[in-house]
Order: sequence, then structure tokens, then C-alpha cells
Amino acid sequence: MPSTTIAPHAELTTLVNVFTVDPARQRELVEILTGATQKVMQYREGFISANIHASTDGTRVLNYAQWSSTDAYQAMLDDPECREHMSEAAALATFDPHVYTVESIHHT
Repeated sequence: MPSTTIAPHAELTTLVNVFTVDPARQRELVEILTGATQKVMQYREGFISANIHASTDGTRVLNYAQWSSTDAYQAMLDDPECREHMSEAAALATFDPHVYTVESIHHT
């Protein structure tokens, strides 16, 4: 199974989606996003990986996801089953999704 690849100018589409959530509901949102990925998203053509991060202050959840192409990502957005799962997350939080390219990485 493919895994998350962080490499400059990799030929894939990277989604960074930041959810803002009430801290009392952060865990619920994490579970919804994790469940949607396990049940639906990972089976869509072009899916590579999804990584769900919870902020330590409880106010944010970040989804760092990768797709084989922008078309594959858009097909997921257009899929009614995927949209159903996304609406569950949207009911709990505001969100700000953007597609990125990796421009540089640094290691010690």
C-alpha cells in the first residue's frame, strides 16, 4: 500500500484541510474523519494517504491527505458517498481546505 510521501515537486496532489472545532468536540471530529477514511476515502481511485492531526489545545484538526492527481481528488469531492461523510465533519467544525505542492523539505 502506498504511504505518505513528502518530497519536493512530487507528482501527486496534497490536500491540507484545517478544521476549527470546539475543544469539547475535537475527539468526535477526529473519529468522524478517521472513520470516513477507513470506510470510504481509502477505497477511492487515486487515494494515497490521509493523516489526521489533533492540536494540543483542542481547537483544530488537520487532515494532510494525498491523491494521485487533482482529478482523483476532485472525483472524491464529487462522489455522493464521500460528500455524505464530509457533511458529518462539516456539521461539527468550520474547515479551510487547500491543495498544495511541496516546495522544500529539511532534515537534521
